[in-house]
Amino acid sequence: MESNLPVTMPALALRGLTVFPNMLLHFDVGREASIKALDEAMTTGQPVFLVAQRDLSVESPQLNDLYTIGTICNVRQILRLPGDNVRVMVEGVSRGRMHSLPQTSPYLMAEVEEIRPEEPVKRSARTEALIRQTYELFERYIELAPKMTPDILLSVLASEDPGYIADYIAQNLAMRTGDKQAVLEELRPVRRLELLCRTLRREVEILELEQDMQGKVRDQLTRSQRDYFLREQMKVIQQELGEENPGSDSELTEYRRKIAHAKLPGEVAEKLLKEVGRLEKQPFGSAEATVIRNYLDVCLELPWGKKTRERVDVAAARKVLDADHYGLEKVKERILEFLAVKQLAPELKGQIICLVGPPGVGKTSIAMSVARALHRKMARISLGGVHDEAEIRGHRKTYVGAMPGRIIEAVRQAGTSNPLLLLDEIDKLGNDQRGDPSSALLEVLDAEQNSTFRDHFLEVPFDLSDVLFLTTANTTDTIPRPLLDRMEIIELTSYTDEEKLQIARNHLLPKERRRHGLRPAQMKVTDDAIREIIRGYTRESGVRVLERQLAALCRKAAMRLVSNGVKSVRVTGDTLEEFLGVRRFHPERLPRMEQVGVVNGLAWTSVGGEILEVEVNVVPGSGKVELTGNLGDVMKESAHAALSYIRSRAATLGIEADFYKTKDLHVHFPEGAVPKDGPSAGIAITTAMVSALTGAPVKREIAMTGEVTLRGRVLPIGGLKEKTMAAYRNGIKTVFLPMDNQKDLEEIDPTVRAALQFIPVEQVDAVLAQALDLGGREEGLLRARPVESAAQGQNLPSFKQ
Repeated sequence: MESNLPVTMPALALRGLTVFPNMLLHFDVGREASIKALDEAMTTGQPVFLVAQRDLSVESPQLNDLYTIGTICNVRQILRLPGDNVRVMVEGVSRGRMHSLPQTSPYLMAEVEEIRPEEPVKRSARTEALIRQTYELFERYIELAPKMTPDILLSVLASEDPGYIADYIAQNLAMRTGDKQAVLEELRPVRRLELLCRTLRREVEILELEQDMQGKVRDQLTRSQRDYFLREQMKVIQQELGEENPGSDSELTEYRRKIAHAKLPGEVAEKLLKEVGRLEKQPFGSAEATVIRNYLDVCLELPWGKKTRERVDVAAARKVLDADHYGLEKVKERILEFLAVKQLAPELKGQIICLVGPPGVGKTSIAMSVARALHRKMARISLGGVHDEAEIRGHRKTYVGAMPGRIIEAVRQAGTSNPLLLLDEIDKLGNDQRGDPSSALLEVLDAEQNSTFRDHFLEVPFDLSDVLFLTTANTTDTIPRPLLDRMEIIELTSYTDEEKLQIARNHLLPKERRRHGLRPAQMKVTDDAIREIIRGYTRESGVRVLERQLAALCRKAAMRLVSNGVKSVRVTGDTLEEFLGVRRFHPERLPRMEQVGVVNGLAWTSVGGEILEVEVNVVPGSGKVELTGNLGDVMKESAHAALSYIRSRAATLGIEADFYKTKDLHVHFPEGAVPKDGPSAGIAITTAMVSALTGAPVKREIAMTGEVTLRGRVLPIGGLKEKTMAAYRNGIKTVFLPMDNQKDLEEIDPTVRAALQFIPVEQVDAVLAQALDLGGREEGLLRARPVESAAQGQNLPSFKQ
């Protein structure tokens, strides 16, 4: 800023007023000292210095009562008014800084230094954006302010100087003197415009709030006057007809008031008013009146049109999911994709997600995290064992004890029309003579129909299109196909031991310590101890049993702290048995030496993967085949198909041609109390039979899965993720799998993929050649090359024979 030497000139103290440079302004002057200062300026042709007072109540201001920065103005016109008042018109010239007040009587004389404006600089994109934003805010302010005319906007639009725009808008804006003075004291044009923009935004928000409040008050007065007039008319009519019922009048009035104030659709409001009319005609205390009252109470408690403000923020949701869950990267990615689409297209309907996975892997907790990330209310509906359609759709209100269905009841409990509803255990729905609840859910989970969902109790449509449905299931096999078609499946697989360690250390252990009143310093559990719990005391896909074992540790530690007087308890892998007892499981249960007729198969269960041993014994006999181990029809057929294949390849395998006449085969699957069925044990049965018939031992640390045909082809199977996880958990090093399942290796956990060697096969010959030690007889058999592990590279090589 360039400045001049101080000049002494008449000064005028302003109360509640600020004058800006390059502005023409007229105002009334009443104080005698101010009038004399104006007369002096007009007589001598001097400019006058206009500066605002800090305290408006001071009548004779001194130097400390005035701001330092003011405006040097030229007096254009003075008009004498009745009552010793003067109306003056001034034109702002430039800003000035007051150094002193050499004279305070009979009028103020100030020593003022003129502040010259900055030289205009090249406008940047940021300055242009700031000017445009100021235009928009000022235009909005003019629309809202009652005394502003649109002509004011033209002067602003004609200028491109940010300093002038800020001064002009501040001069014409009705805001506090302190805010105007702050704009006047800011000497840098762009900074001045930024300051004004913030003030202008606040003023616009205040005006919008005032207008909204005035509109609400106006509507409420109009509605209240109309309702009062109609009620008075009704009372007079009832008195004339002799139908006045003092006891029910207040109740009916209250119902009508609630219906009028609720944001009900037209059809619903008409239905409820009709029910109030029916209630009015009922004798007091009748059963029909009780039914109608119950119906009205339920309908009016529903959140018609009430919505919680949703937060669709992918970054915030990612933080919530990462804080609540370790791993599950693909599941989190899919949830975040769903939120990203919702952020871009809020009105998109019909995305219903089904989380499928073994128990304890975090399906329900993920749904709770999504609700927390979205700021939505959450209601949980457990569908396990539900076999009555009325549980979903509700009962007719005429029945004794009628109530709405679980869907409407959950929405009522949530208190909002856009909650997150978690339909838990959707794979465990039942059905009987009272209807099929899964068919009733078809309407609920269909985006094309649920906007007019009709509960039998309500008898009016309720909009469920804003509800976010999440469902959970352990398996999709028992979910009806039409219902499954309406949902998008997201699979949650089993956790690896390293993932369980991280979950236990970062989530489960701190939570259990808090539940049991323990501080971290009072109880410490080493990583070795947690690994030992995972391997020796749990056998599960999720972490539910692991959480119970950690809770048992906390109880033992609490007992020691209270009884023995120790100050802290440290649990290590070596001392774990003192707390939890003898180790229950031995995951590394592979045989120490190669065995004949025993093969590790891989099985899928609803709680994850399992190792399934196949044992075959050969004894002299008449060719009978005995199958034991609680097997289903499919596994029995696999055993017979394997036997037929072996008979067709007996010469190549070095087996006696008439073995099916002179030897009996006994195929057994241990743990006979557990039912077993499925097509994936074919190659395991074939390998075990060949091993038993030839006496060739099966190599250690291998497992296999795949169905076999009569021609020896290996057919694809399902559940490869869970099966490979079971192999990894039990110390298997090599897994044979069908060639058609090679593409599924990309979905397997990277830890598992790096630890195991996968050998895709098309023919059983390839399995026998590498799984058995045939003593040179494998020359006529095909061989397969193993697939590279994830540690060697992500790209899987093509299979060669």
